Amino acid sequence: MLDDRAKLLLKALVERYIADGQPVGSRTLSKASGLELSPATIRNVMSDLEELGLIASPHTSAGRIPTNRGYRLFVDTMLTVQKGELLTQRLAPDQPQKVIANAANMLSSLSHYVGVVMAPKRASVFRHIEFLRLSEKRVLLIIVSPEGDVQNRVISQSQLIEASNYLNAHYAGMAIEQVRLRVKQELVNLQSEIASLMQAAVQMSSEVLNEDEGDVVISGERNLLSVSDFSSDMGNLRQAFDLFEQKTQLMRLLDVSSQADGVRIFIGGESQFVPMQELSVVSASYEVDGHVVGTLGVIGPTRMPYERMIQIVDITSKMVGNALSQSK
Repeated sequence: MLDDRAKLLLKALVERYIADGQPVGSRTLSKASGLELSPATIRNVMSDLEELGLIASPHTSAGRIPTNRGYRLFVDTMLTVQKGELLTQRLAPDQPQKVIANAANMLSSLSHYVGVVMAPKRASVFRHIEFLRLSEKRVLLIIVSPEGDVQNRVISQSQLIEASNYLNAHYAGMAIEQVRLRVKQELVNLQSEIASLMQAAVQMSSEVLNEDEGDVVISGERNLLSVSDFSSDMGNLRQAFDLFEQKTQLMRLLDVSSQADGVRIFIGGESQFVPMQELSVVSASYEVDGHVVGTLGVIGPTRMPYERMIQIVDITSKMVGNALSQSK
């Protein structure tokens, strides 16, 4: 456990480093903390913080910088976010695609980092499902939504006609997740052959419907070019751009974030989906009619002003939810 003096010095060091981007020496730290301590005393405390893995000393400087562990302690126990009107921009109700794109641009312009928004997921409801045999080993899966949208996929599965008839008779109009739960409950009462067919049908139907569900809109990737933490290391910059291009890992991270209340912060490599020590993600879910339908966030260096990022993400998430609700 850190005593109050050590906590205050660590807080001052993190804030100074976030502001200046330069290793913090004992003299600078003494002024920043407001404590009347001798340089020797401050150096001893900094040495203790370094042993705890909260700060580190770059080889080229006598000063110290926060580690990801230090940032985490700072965010969890020392950060106070003031509530206030931070945004001067407004997010007008519009088509969902435009709302999402505008929100990503807003996050990017306000943070000066990368804004990401996961588009709302559509309810996986079907009106009709059918399997057409194309050959002995190939079957065409056709799903018709209540709006008349038709999606299809060629699959290599035999004898699915019985499963399609059963699904249409018992589950038409229900969400795929509801069907999945009902199927699990009824498996014990079904013959093993039909049960396996039903499982395959529901799984394939879910995959087809989920292919277009939820996309990630990214804005401001080029902002990282002006961040010294990345511009000085082309390897880190290339890895970050690869992450934005693939999007899959971002979608998984945002999906995890949607399961938490409020703003969630991933520092450095804390998330297995964005395993970059130099990146932090500040995210929050947004709701429409009281239901979480997507997630948004800001991606930037670990040396980011977390208090401001939390405000930006929190307010933007509420604005997106309001805009989408009014667009219905």
